[in-house]
Amino acid sequence: MPNEDNWQGDVLRAMRGGAAPQSAQGPGGQEYGAPAQGPGGQPYAAPTANPGLPAQSAPAYGTPQQQAGYQEQQHAAQYAAYQEQQQPQHPGHQEQQPMAAHPVGQPQQAQAAYTPGTRPHRAPDSRPVVDRGLAAVGRKARRGEPFAARAARALRVSVSSSAAREVARTTATAEMLQQPVTTGRQIAVTSIRGGAGKSTVAALLGTTYAHYRQDPVLFVEADPALGSLPLRLGAETLRWTTGDLADIIEPQMSLLDITGYLVQLPGNAWLLPGSQGQIGAMLDSRAYERVMVSLRRYFGVTVVDCETLPAEVARVALSAAQARVLAAPATLEGITSTYAVLQWMQSLPRHVIAGTVVVLSELVPHPGLDLDEAAEKLKSTGADVQVLPYDRHLAAGGAIRTELLAHATREAATRLAADVFRLSQQHH
Repeated sequence: MPNEDNWQGDVLRAMRGGAAPQSAQGPGGQEYGAPAQGPGGQPYAAPTANPGLPAQSAPAYGTPQQQAGYQEQQHAAQYAAYQEQQQPQHPGHQEQQPMAAHPVGQPQQAQAAYTPGTRPHRAPDSRPVVDRGLAAVGRKARRGEPFAARAARALRVSVSSSAAREVARTTATAEMLQQPVTTGRQIAVTSIRGGAGKSTVAALLGTTYAHYRQDPVLFVEADPALGSLPLRLGAETLRWTTGDLADIIEPQMSLLDITGYLVQLPGNAWLLPGSQGQIGAMLDSRAYERVMVSLRRYFGVTVVDCETLPAEVARVALSAAQARVLAAPATLEGITSTYAVLQWMQSLPRHVIAGTVVVLSELVPHPGLDLDEAAEKLKSTGADVQVLPYDRHLAAGGAIRTELLAHATREAATRLAADVFRLSQQHH
């Protein structure tokens, strides 16, 4: 029958051998048939106790508590001496490293296993668009046209009778740009090579839409390879990118929730950058599609600054957009390459090239080409063609300030925006 004064011994024996009936005991309280024990009361080949902690065993069955405490201290000393004698007998045996000691009374906490997708999304740090050490390099912004040209134009307007026609044309353009949409219009801007003015054209388009329209306008930078769209739009810092938003956006989010991840621009415009100006940033087509499908219902017009062709994201953006803009430099090489791309687009469904506008950007004041003849050759493929005249303000780079643009540049940008928006309403 168990002894109530020594219930700890019963519990230990039950844990070691199960709830077996009590058997006869030999000298010292050891049961017959139990494993042989060494000094200290531990079985041979048993795991070594933690050397940093004293042995804590229950007193022997039927032994008073005072005697048990004395025996425990004596057994611990004998067992330590026994271990020192046994170590030299196994020269080839490597000593097992003891586990790190933990404070008495505090259980060791197991390290939680890592499960992908269970960690909270870490907010990226804001980064400046232009390094502070390089911000002083930029000069004062220049006007797009010299003073003499501005004075001559003002004189022509004051003495000419075409002012009424110009007002009527401007009114018709504004009415086109202000037409309501049932679903958000997505306009993709791309090029076949760098330096063709792709980001400049995208910035002019979105700025024009934000000026004329009441619904919000979104800029999406789908060119993570050091794109210049944030710089052209005058953004100061960048934080969340297109790839980041693809992992965060949910269908139940409101416009207020979405704009918390965007860069606010003057007017009713917003920017979603493609990277933070770091080399090696990537954007896959699945992330782009997820973002564009989710954001379409929040913004009336979305202008996408794509990668150069034939990148995968650029091809996906061109196929999903309601209108496409192909930027090209107004040079012989640029026109030749653009004509080859338009011939390739003729093999695609008809609405693709019918909803495409080619923008020839003049990089120098006098390009030395017959742009009218070049435009007619490109129009023969089925695409529309617009010319963006040379502008000193645009050629200098940096943030675009519309009040500094030449009058001809503002008119060309407005016509281009109206033409592209009209095509987005027809081909969808």
